[in-house]
Amino acid sequence: MWCRAQWSVLTTLSRSVLAPLVRVVWRPRVIGRRHVPRRGAVTLASNHLSFVDSVVITLMAPRQVSFLAKAAYFTGTGLKGRASRAFFSGIGAIGVERGAGSAAQHALDLGLGKLTAGDAFAIYPEGTRSLDGRLYRGRTGVAWLALTSGAPVVPVALTGTQELQPVGSRLPRLRRFTVEFGEPIDLSHHGEAKSGRARRHATDEVMAAIQRLSGQVEAGAYNDPPAPSVVARVRRAMRPDPVGPDPLD
Repeated sequence: MWCRAQWSVLTTLSRSVLAPLVRVVWRPRVIGRRHVPRRGAVTLASNHLSFVDSVVITLMAPRQVSFLAKAAYFTGTGLKGRASRAFFSGIGAIGVERGAGSAAQHALDLGLGKLTAGDAFAIYPEGTRSLDGRLYRGRTGVAWLALTSGAPVVPVALTGTQELQPVGSRLPRLRRFTVEFGEPIDLSHHGEAKSGRARRHATDEVMAAIQRLSGQVEAGAYNDPPAPSVVARVRRAMRPDPVGPDPLD
């Protein structure tokens, strides 16, 4: 396990090397960096098009950003395992197990820990990648984080990352992409985090801001995989306030 001092040194070194490299090789268009507070807790809430999105956000943001990643990236053995662990630790990833229910809440608790420490934390309210390019309905974990921590939310719109690293591609391609950071949103006027209505309305406000930046067509539904049975479909329909079944790629 990396201690906080080791994590800080590694992320600083990684950003100082990788961020300039990405700018030279891929020539990304980055808009609104000034909207990201340089200090204090902030949640970056982004649309999600590609596996590489988390890397793009943390390298193009004006400060260190942490995000969730599969625990498998940190548990490998040998040279490949060490390289994976160093890379993902260096770009600010936090290893967690996949899953819904208590696993999803544990992931949010880790994010809350980062915000409580005054850090920047990135999350995808859609829960998982959009394979058709549409913007799916947001799950309320982003609102829970904002209303519990009191931290503002900066909406983020990614464009072109699905071409940078399409589904099934192991390495990024030479494609330009755009990252746009919107103005911070204070969601406190919606109420307390324990209120399902407050979380829902706050999440909808965040998703509306992401849509205005990205210009994506709204899907009007959650980005769920097909339900395996009738019982699963009924349970899904009765779920009043989904935080997210699987926020990792």
